[in-house]
Amino acid sequence: MSHIGIVGAGMAGAGAADALSAAGVDVTILEKSRGVGGRAATRRRNNCRYDHGANYVKGDDDGRTSGLVHELGEAGLVELADPVWTFGGDGEITASERDAETKYTWEAGITQFAKRLLARTDAEVRTSVRVASLARGDGWTATDETGDEHGPFDAVLLTPPAPQTADLLESTDWRGGWEEGALESLREAADAVPYRTIRTVVLNYGFELDVPWYGAVNTDDDHPVGWLSREECKPGHVPDGQTLLVAQMSPDWSVDHYDDDLADAADAAAARVATLVGDDRLREYDWADDQGWRYALPDEAADPSERAIERAREAGLFLAGDWVAGDGRVHEAVWNGVSVGEAMADRVE
Repeated sequence: MSHIGIVGAGMAGAGAADALSAAGVDVTILEKSRGVGGRAATRRRNNCRYDHGANYVKGDDDGRTSGLVHELGEAGLVELADPVWTFGGDGEITASERDAETKYTWEAGITQFAKRLLARTDAEVRTSVRVASLARGDGWTATDETGDEHGPFDAVLLTPPAPQTADLLESTDWRGGWEEGALESLREAADAVPYRTIRTVVLNYGFELDVPWYGAVNTDDDHPVGWLSREECKPGHVPDGQTLLVAQMSPDWSVDHYDDDLADAADAAAARVATLVGDDRLREYDWADDQGWRYALPDEAADPSERAIERAREAGLFLAGDWVAGDGRVHEAVWNGVSVGEAMADRVE
C-alpha cells in the first residue's frame, strides 16, 4: 500500500485524507497545533463554546457540501436560521439584499467538520509536529523542529497557508529530478499570494442582545469591524441569558492592533462593537478572548506555471488549500483537498 504524508490537518488536509483513504491509500498527517481543522476551530471557556475562526460552513449551489455535511452524521448538526445582515463604512446595519445561504455548524463547534471527516478515515494524525524541512531521496521525508524524521512517504501534500508553504519549499531538498527553475516557480507563486491579517476578539456579556440577525458583515472594507456574530444563536454554545460576540476586526485594524495585549485590544474592539450595534452596554464585557490570524484569508489564488506543478507532481509533491483554490471559504478548502487527494491517489496506484 502506498503511504502519503500530509502537512497540515486543516480542512484541505482533512479533505485530501478522506479522498485518499477512500482509495485505500495509507495516510499520515503532521499537524503543528494540538487540534485539527485549522481556521475552522472551536474553543471552550466559562461554559461557552465558540467558533473563533471560520464561523460556519456554507452550503454551495450544487448541494455537494450540504450532502457531505449530512453524510457525516445528523447528530449535533445545526443549520443556522438567523440571517446575516450587512453594513458599510457608516456603520449602519441593514437587512441584506443578497440571497440567503445555507449555514451549517455543530453543537460541539465547527471543528466537528474536520474531526468527522478524519474519523471515517484510517489516517494517523500526529499533532504538535511542526515540519521544518522536506527531502526527497528514495522517498519523501519530513523533519520537524525537534529533528525527528517522519516517513518515508511515496508522496507529500503541503496544505499550510501560502507563506508557510513557501518557507517549506525554500527548505525542500530534492536530490535530482528538478528541471531548472521549477521549484523556484512554485515557491515564488506561493510567496506572492496576498493575505488578509485578522485579529478576532471574543466578548462575553451577562445579558441577551436583542437584534434580528445572527451575523453582520462589512461590505465595503471601510469599517474597523469586518464581521460580527452571535454565538448564542448556535444551540449548545452559550448558556441562556448570555451574549457571546465574535468580532473579526478589519485587516487594517488587525495589523495596527495585532501585538496589543488582550485587555487593550478587547477594550478597543468592544468600543467599536458598541458603536456599531448602537448599544453602549457592549463597552463593558464580562470576559474576553482573542486569536490572531496572520494569514487569515487569501485574496487570490497562487499562479505557478503548469509545468512546475506537473514536474512537482511527477516527483510526488502536491499543494492544496484555500490559497490554491483562491477562496477563503471552508468548503472551498475541503473540495480543493478532495480534488488533490484524488489526483494523488491516481499517481501512486
